[in-house]
Amino acid sequence: MTAITATDRAGVRPYRVDISRGTNISRVSSEWFSRPQDERFLSLGELYDSVRTRADRATTRIVESRNVRVEARSDEPERLSLLMPGDEAPVAPTNWSFGQLCSLVGAPAAYLRQLPAALAGINLQHGLISHSGEHVKLLQSSDGRSELRAVTGPDYGRIWDHELVAAVMKIAGNGTGDTRWKVPGVLDWGAMTYNPMVDITHDTTTLYASDRDVFLFLVDDLHPIEAGRLPNGEPDLYFRGFYTWNSEVGSKSLGIATFYLRAVCQNRNLWGVENFQEINIRHSKFAANRFAHEGAPALEHFAQSSPRSFIDGIAAARTKIVARKDEDRETFLRKEGFSKAETGKIIATVLAEEGHPPASVYDFVQGITAIARSRPHQDGRLDLESKARKLMERAR
Repeated sequence: MTAITATDRAGVRPYRVDISRGTNISRVSSEWFSRPQDERFLSLGELYDSVRTRADRATTRIVESRNVRVEARSDEPERLSLLMPGDEAPVAPTNWSFGQLCSLVGAPAAYLRQLPAALAGINLQHGLISHSGEHVKLLQSSDGRSELRAVTGPDYGRIWDHELVAAVMKIAGNGTGDTRWKVPGVLDWGAMTYNPMVDITHDTTTLYASDRDVFLFLVDDLHPIEAGRLPNGEPDLYFRGFYTWNSEVGSKSLGIATFYLRAVCQNRNLWGVENFQEINIRHSKFAANRFAHEGAPALEHFAQSSPRSFIDGIAAARTKIVARKDEDRETFLRKEGFSKAETGKIIATVLAEEGHPPASVYDFVQGITAIARSRPHQDGRLDLESKARKLMERAR
């Protein structure tokens, strides 16, 4: 392994990368495009304070659905409010919790939103009274105004957003470079070099939170890893990265994705991704225990582990020769489930990009992932990437 370290981060220089290899992942870019400025944070500490504060203001309880009263006030004909058992003042549902409430009782949320509040209230009240589930779990918050943030089934296992952020802070500090994990740099398309040192602003940050979720993406790009050589003899450089997400109000599961990559562009697309791994934890009854015993340790293990196994896997794939003749190449790919047309495209792609026909497992993997990048539909792309990943795993 060759690691480029920097004791003086101010002197870190951009390094050349080859993003024609590996896969492209747009998940972080989608988050970056969709987040307004008030959902962007400049440090993990700032993000943690925000999501922890809202959790401290929240209360949860389980109530009988038939005891929830729906109110539509004449002075606010467009708004519904809910009166919970034991409360004196009504609580206003968020757009998200209103949808959850409708879903639980089998009412069409989109239709009810179009009705006058009084009519929507009558329909919703009927659903609550006749709800076969009987009990619902509520998440209420008070910040100058009582608000219903989530309505779930009684067995919903909540993992708080601040718990995930705290787990990330254990390995990444503030996420700004005080540890090896930080907000990523940016790819220079003209020079095809990656600069790990960029200012963290609302335009470049990858730390996000809304009223219904959190999403974090961090990298260890000050210590790129050399895993073999490019056809021109230059080092093939990677660095580690991960992103993780959660919703304490039930809009998505908790998830962690880890990988090696070659660059991140200004739009926060991930380029040259290898060895992508993902785990998901549904908010079921024992979700908090699963996060404590599986999710958080998996993240910490990736952050602290050596990249040796990844580098050895690349080396093994490069040296494992599986085809020496055109006939061998076609036979190998057809046995792996590729069509005749796909086989021809993969072989031609490797020949064009690498300057020689595919011979090693690594050659074939690069050809497959290159074809995957050109697929317009996600299902087809994921299928090819899955086949490439299985080939790499078998080569180790």
